[in-house]
Amino acid sequence: MPELDRLASLTLVDFMPAVGTEFTLHRPDGATEPLRLAEAHPVGAGSDAKRAPFALLFRTAARGWVPQAIYALEHPALGRLEIFLVPLGADAQGMRYEAVFT
Repeated sequence: MPELDRLASLTLVDFMPAVGTEFTLHRPDGATEPLRLAEAHPVGAGSDAKRAPFALLFRTAARGWVPQAIYALEHPALGRLEIFLVPLGADAQGMRYEAVFT
């Protein structure tokens, strides 16, 4: 299945079992960084969309950050996904990133 079709078919239910698990972020320079999926939750009210909108919150212990962009993320169960990540800023636990699916 082409990547865009696969992403369009994923729902909040697909990500719920992955909460608390590690994804690998592939940086453009070839380096990798571990990200933990901290939360997966619905966003907004219902819509006429094919799926209900949801958001994913990722965390990393790294002090550095990557700018908002599409990154390849790999997960043992979900495989490789190209996801648009937005940095939300750091807190006491590290850097936070959000991905919103509409």
